[in-house]
Amino acid sequence: MRALPVGERALLLEVASTAEVAALHAELLRRRAAGELGEVTEIVPAARTVLLDGVDAPAALGARIARWAVPPPAESEGPLVTVPVRYDGPDLAEVAGYWSVAVEEVPRLMGGLTFRVAFCGFAPGFGYLTGLPPERHVPRRATPRTAVPAGAVALAGEFAGVYPRSSPGGWQLIGSTDAVVWDPARDPAALFAPGVRVRFTEAAA
Repeated sequence: MRALPVGERALLLEVASTAEVAALHAELLRRRAAGELGEVTEIVPAARTVLLDGVDAPAALGARIARWAVPPPAESEGPLVTVPVRYDGPDLAEVAGYWSVAVEEVPRLMGGLTFRVAFCGFAPGFGYLTGLPPERHVPRRATPRTAVPAGAVALAGEFAGVYPRSSPGGWQLIGSTDAVVWDPARDPAALFAPGVRVRFTEAAA
């Protein structure tokens, strides 16, 4: 882990993987809840970093965090969101081919996994979901689409995600959902937040 002070009151923690980010984020939340992080106001995970804002003494806190033993988050840790999916995506057959399975197997394999929101970005409400085993990783499309519909369920690399609104995108589209992942009129507006667990279930036809 590398700890980098950012300005006068922020600290950037760099780690080697999304799994380490998830573990560090969970540990930071636990310690903040226990009152061990002083005036930290924001804890923001990304692909390989966690940013802390509102830090009284960034260098001192970074040195202390570097000495922590950080366990992985428990499989049952974090709220669980269930997302019903129609497996009707235009790239479903291509993904099945990457996985060397029949198209009909994709819903069962996806339904057997528990994903976790590693971080959010790209668009409001878009969560990068980890939990695909290495043999289920798929490449991004060689040519991105100019418009992906809201509710599209997609895969790229080690991540799964649900497009919160229509936008360009290069992920492999395997299905669609009616779940609203971003609603500014809702509290909270985002269905997905870092640390939330996600299960995909096959929607009734």
